[in-house]
Formats: sequence, structure tokens, C-alpha cells
Amino acid sequence: MALDIQNIRAQFPALHQEVNGRPLVYFDNGATSQKPQMVIDAITHYYSKENSNIHRGVHFLSQQATDKYEAAREAVRRFINAGSIEEIIITRGTTEAINLVSSCLARSLFKTGDEIIISAIEHHSNIVPWQMACEQSGAVLKVIPVLDSGELDMDAYRDLLNEKTKLVAVNHISNALGTINPIEEMIPLAHAKGALVLIDGAQAVPHAKVDVQALNADFYCFSAHKMYGPTGVGILYGKKDILEKMPPYHGGGEMIKEVKFEGSTYNDLPFKFEGGTPNIAGGIGLEAAIRFMEEVGVENIAKQEADLLAYATEKLKAIGGIRFIGEAKNKAGLVSFIMEGIHPYDAGSTLDKLGVAIRTGHHCAQPVMDRFGIPGTMRASFAVYNTKEEIDVFIAGVERVKLMFG
Repeated sequence: MALDIQNIRAQFPALHQEVNGRPLVYFDNGATSQKPQMVIDAITHYYSKENSNIHRGVHFLSQQATDKYEAAREAVRRFINAGSIEEIIITRGTTEAINLVSSCLARSLFKTGDEIIISAIEHHSNIVPWQMACEQSGAVLKVIPVLDSGELDMDAYRDLLNEKTKLVAVNHISNALGTINPIEEMIPLAHAKGALVLIDGAQAVPHAKVDVQALNADFYCFSAHKMYGPTGVGILYGKKDILEKMPPYHGGGEMIKEVKFEGSTYNDLPFKFEGGTPNIAGGIGLEAAIRFMEEVGVENIAKQEADLLAYATEKLKAIGGIRFIGEAKNKAGLVSFIMEGIHPYDAGSTLDKLGVAIRTGHHCAQPVMDRFGIPGTMRASFAVYNTKEEIDVFIAGVERVKLMFG
């Protein structure tokens, strides 16, 4: 059954406004998605009627807020098919989730001479934490090269794997290129060498069905705000037996069982990694975002975005003078490109005056831009609420940019 896109769009109040006197065309979903009314309402209701700190409170509001927050954890578990809620750590986002793992493993697993493998198309959040872990532990960082197509060099990856490899950390989908990495192939190759695997799924969970048990990754991370939820909340999935062996990340309330001056004992999973008061409203908003995605259907979202990608790519190719950065055979719903002789900033600023929001720059992936010899790209990234009519407006804007600056 075809999606009723206009009905879906009606649920997103931010889409129904003018920017610079033009109807907003929002193609910056790779940075953050807009939020449906049900997410906004869930957050508003919490602050209006249920505001209280969670866990340990015996009064009504605390118990109500706790139930709502823990319902979000269960919703995440179900959504990604984790085996247990003990494997669902609620964080501030993908960045904190990766830093949690890198920091804990630097203290408990990595040692001098060990090797950590990442790829050449990672977001800075999946580069810098591992550099810091290497500095702390004496491990060595290795990088999988990227081909001209934007696809990883899988032969080079196989060559990098060896008995010194302790962890492989790669994204599921590149935020800068849209490349869908073959993690179903990469994960067992790493496991065969005894290495752990962390997948940055920030760009994948909003657009495709993810089953962490089928993938068999040891860690999988993502953020709420890219999947129609609020900012400031994310998820670290980790296999229970691995999480139990890891030391805590932050010290403080909630992550302890007993505190004495002589020493402290730590809480059970998942609370062992959740020190301090969490983003309660954010967790409740994430649960509403998952409900929205389940009601629309993740498969329907993926199909709509694939149709938009094909249409936008065809229209951009017809303009001429455009170089696509990242042309992998298996791509998610974004186009990253440059225009001959035109700086991405000038193009993005001009499109903004026409009401079209895209992202310009290095997209927190400077090594990707260095690899392709460019300062940055123009990136249009799509969501389920976008339409081909909006792409037509975008294309007209790109043609105008070409006339002005080309």
C-alpha cells in the first residue's frame, strides 16, 4: 500500500513554514530530522503532568515517570531486536555511546601493540575516540581505504585483520557519502580474528530495519534525533557478557549499589553505565519516535527514500557540471556532490534564500574530503516526509546557482 505522504507531512509542524518568503524544503535530515507532533506531545506531557526524577522514588509521579522511561528502553530493545533490556544503555547520543566503549576498553582491554581498525569514511565521532584510546593504551589505529566509488576496499580490510586486531569500528551508513557498508560481511571476518565489532548506526536506524542479533555486532550505536526523536538522547546496544566485563564509564548516582569511603560496588546492567540523572524527557520522546516509525513502517520509509534518491540523482545528472562524491552501488537516501567552480558554501547560502535547507561543508568527515581532494560538498539528505515536488524546487535552485556562479 502506497504511503499517504501528505498525511505524514501533516504530522510535522516544522515543515509548514516559510523561510525567506518561500515554503521550507528541508533536505538536511542527515544532520537531524524534524519531529512529528506525537513526539512533541510526549515531551510536553511529561513536563506538564509527569515531571519527576526516575528510579528509587516511591511517590506517584516518580513511579509514573520511571515506567514511561523504562518503556522507552523496552521499545528500543524490541525495535532493534536485542535479546534483553540489560543490553540497552541510554546515552546522550551516538557520540557518547562510542566514547563510552572506547574509554572503557582503553582501560580494560587494549594494550601496547594492539590494533584498532576504522574506515576512511567515518564521522569524526568514530575516529577521535579511538585515537584517544590509542594514546591512552598504546594501541595502534589502522584505516580501511575507500575506493573512488565511495565503497570500502574490502581486500585491504581483509589484509588489515590479524591476531593483533582487538576491535573494528565502522559506520553502517556513511553520513558524508551515503555508502551502505557491507557490515554483514565485515562483522564475521573480524570475529574470526577474535576482534570485537562496534557499528555506528546513526545514519542507518532512521532508514532501514536493524536486527542486532542477526548482525551479531558486539556494539551498535545510534541517536534519537536522526530518527524523528529529540536531541540529547541515544542508544548503545552491547552484548551482555561484554558489558558485564567492562568497567563503568561515569561515576555517580544510579550506577552504584553501595558507596563507602573504603570503596564502592557498581549497579547491575544497564544502570552500571547510566550515572547521573538522565534525559528523561528525551527517552520518553524516543519511545514516541519509535511508535511513529513503526506505524509508518520502516520498510515503507526505506522505499520512499530510495525513490527520492533515484529521482534526485537523475535530475542532478541532467544539469551537467556536477561531480557526485560517493557513487556506491548500495546507497542510502542522500546525495553528496560539488558543482564545478562553485564553493559549496555559496551554493548552500543561495539555496537557503530560496527556502531550501541542505548541508554544506565537510560533514564532520574531514578525512573523506581529503581523500577526494575537496574542501566539502553539498549534501541533500531525505526523510519519509520529503517529496519529488520538493526535489523539483531543489533542482531549480541548483540550476539557479549554476547560472549565478558558474
